[in-house]
Amino acid sequence: MPKRALIGALLIANMLTATRLSFSIQPLVRRSSYSLICPKHFPKSRPCPLWSSSFSFCLQNPHRSPTCPSIVPFSSHCSAPSMATVPQSTPEVNPLLLDFDFPPFDAVKADHVIPGIRTMLNQLENDLIELESKVEPTWPKLVDPLEKLVDRLSVVWGIVNHLKSVKDSSELRSAIEEVQPDKVKFELRLGQSKPIYNAFKAIQESPEWQTLSDAQKRIVDSQIKQAVLSGVSLEDDKKEHFNKIQQELEKLSQKFEENVLDATKNFGKLITDKKDIEGLPATALGLAAQTAVSKGHKDATAENGPWIITLDGPSFLSVMQHAQNRSLRKEVYYAYVTRASSGDLDNTEIIGQILKLRLEKAKLLGYSNYAEVSMATKMATVDKAEELLEKLRSASWDAAVQDTEDLKNFSKSQGAVEADDLSHWDLNFWSERLRESKYDINEEELRPYFSLPKVMGGLFSLAKMLFGIDIEPADGLAPVWNNDVRFYCVKDTAGSPIAYFYFDPYSRPSEKRGGAWMDEVVARSRALSRDGTKARLPIAHMVCNQTPPVGNKPSLMTFREVETVFHEFGHALQHMLTKQDEGLVSGIRGIEWDAVELPSQFMENWCYHRDTLMSIAKHYETGETLPEDVYLKLVAARTFRAGSLSLRQIRFATVDLELHSKYVPGGSETIYDVDQRVSKGTQVIPPLPEDRFLCSFSHIFAGLPFLLILLNTAVDTQLDTIVTSSFLLGSDGWIWLGFISVIGCHGFNTYASFLPCENKPFMMITCVDNQLTESILENKIFHSSSPFIFKVDLCERLGWAEVLSADAFSAFEDAGLDDEKAVEETGKKFRETVLALGGGKAPLEVFVEFRGREPSPEALLRHNGLLSVTASA
Repeated sequence: MPKRALIGALLIANMLTATRLSFSIQPLVRRSSYSLICPKHFPKSRPCPLWSSSFSFCLQNPHRSPTCPSIVPFSSHCSAPSMATVPQSTPEVNPLLLDFDFPPFDAVKADHVIPGIRTMLNQLENDLIELESKVEPTWPKLVDPLEKLVDRLSVVWGIVNHLKSVKDSSELRSAIEEVQPDKVKFELRLGQSKPIYNAFKAIQESPEWQTLSDAQKRIVDSQIKQAVLSGVSLEDDKKEHFNKIQQELEKLSQKFEENVLDATKNFGKLITDKKDIEGLPATALGLAAQTAVSKGHKDATAENGPWIITLDGPSFLSVMQHAQNRSLRKEVYYAYVTRASSGDLDNTEIIGQILKLRLEKAKLLGYSNYAEVSMATKMATVDKAEELLEKLRSASWDAAVQDTEDLKNFSKSQGAVEADDLSHWDLNFWSERLRESKYDINEEELRPYFSLPKVMGGLFSLAKMLFGIDIEPADGLAPVWNNDVRFYCVKDTAGSPIAYFYFDPYSRPSEKRGGAWMDEVVARSRALSRDGTKARLPIAHMVCNQTPPVGNKPSLMTFREVETVFHEFGHALQHMLTKQDEGLVSGIRGIEWDAVELPSQFMENWCYHRDTLMSIAKHYETGETLPEDVYLKLVAARTFRAGSLSLRQIRFATVDLELHSKYVPGGSETIYDVDQRVSKGTQVIPPLPEDRFLCSFSHIFAGLPFLLILLNTAVDTQLDTIVTSSFLLGSDGWIWLGFISVIGCHGFNTYASFLPCENKPFMMITCVDNQLTESILENKIFHSSSPFIFKVDLCERLGWAEVLSADAFSAFEDAGLDDEKAVEETGKKFRETVLALGGGKAPLEVFVEFRGREPSPEALLRHNGLLSVTASA
């Protein structure tokens, strides 16, 4: 098989992927591929790791008027995409039904939802009837009007859905619950429209097919595929049953997440004795005191308390990582892993119903299980996924065991009474102590060097240098849903607005779901142009859950949070800097999941670029730059305990795969039996019998399945066991490019690459330490006596994206990172390709257009210190 064909196969896969977690913590985000026929509005993001005490970036901001842009610096230079102002609603006008450029987030209330959504759906139904009666297999008569119809539903429902995520209330929940069946009914009606489906098929089969652009072809292919999975080909009785299942699944998923939110919100541990919270850093004490104030303890202070510990990410992780009080850690841990598993908030029965209905749905569509449905648009099979998971589990086990032994030995050396009996509530605490000891680095002590204003200023300056854009505050131009939300205008070199974005930075556990995500508000679109000449400009929002400023201090960030800022901003840049005018594949739409992480991972590389980091790492009080030795330690600590973190991801993926491929609802084995069985081989310390993490596993029960999707590639060679250091040399045969990856929290843990080596293929294995290397080689998991079948990309599509992003960043290295003009020229090329072309062209073609060649893992190997090994081989 030619090398190009193999790389092409890698990038065709549209991965459905997993959330990275460093602890058995609620996954943070969910997303779905945008479908013209069946629109969703789920947040798009790399699921940010929950071992950080915050997830976002933000700036302190006083209360602002949503209608007075002149009070904010620079905002007078930014204007709405087409209209001068945002229409203001009146008591007689439902804000959801207004014609707006920026959504009226401040005006939409719960009592607007039912009448507004139903009126809109009635209008859309009439529009759909008219479209079906006049549809023709041409772009102006099919795709353009359909995009307008779907966009209205996506934007308006997106407002409601977004408010539920960031400003939840019982009234809003009730309203959404009332109209959600109507919304789902219309989506099903649209997705199963035979006239529209037949029109798309006619376009695909017409002589004009070859005259369509790449973007248009990708749109047609995608919509046909999605229509089939939406049940368009089902007979009437089966279609009716299919639709009932969809309605019930939507309802159950919503209830599942509400239960998780309520269970998280209901827990609050009041502490009055400072001895009980010894070890907590100042930021955590300040947050706990602020929480206490919000709960009625008006005199609470960080120094004297009282303090309230919650299960919200920043509070929970601080206790797990820093609280010296072991009994407190145990209590909080128990509360966390048993969330939503009892009383009125018990999700057990809901999980059972979801799994049962997903299985029924799969069989209606002609599949054996729901995992196969998910893989229908991917290049994978359930059997191959299981095979790889077991190989990776075996290869990771010894390293994870050693990690645990290291913790036991270290804790024993520190006189810990629990050293010989470590439990789950001890792991993060002693891991932090070991990391501090091994690398002489404490992330809490680094916070003063990463103040939010300095980080944001540096990020915007970097974007200006690389991509020639200016980012200016535009607070007041667009309505916002909370006073802490910031609004920005992105302008080109001529000073013209080209995009906008919102930031919602702080944790609000009483009304806001956990996590961090980037999503679109509206996409760039020719069809949705106001004047028929200029495309509608894109708008994005980024929502996070960072610890808010405490007292007079700005929000102070950990280095991991800085990485998250750069990462999420990379996603936003791809949405905002797109030049693709076909709205259905502009920005982040239509990009395969194994490639969509390229811009975000690319931006993370700049966090480890010395000059970039030093430009933002300034002490917020003294202005002192981060010491050079600390910078070097940050780089060295990237893969700490990666073996254990990798094994944890295998547990999540395996449980999900088991539940969606083998589990029999109502059978002899419960969902908890499945989890316990899987965990015996994926956790060195078995889970507690009371562990009910599945009841808060929102990523698979309130969004999309966590299913591990793997790409299968046949390699026409047999790998002999010729072992040298950390790589295997194979016999003559095809040279295969790609790698497997087990991702922990930031950075590589284990991967393997086939590279050309003197006209022979060899596989490079990179591991976190020699023990894991020896484990892989010892088990000979890559040796085969028959043609070798290899699988790629475990967990969150970051594997291939790491190769692409490292290779893309190496273009800047090749140009010379100290040569500002060369960096600017390379940045312009990156913008004009990777950031501009969206989903309108295959990712491999986009990359080649930028880099001038196909992807190579050489830069990744070099960034991970392996280039010398490659050369010597």
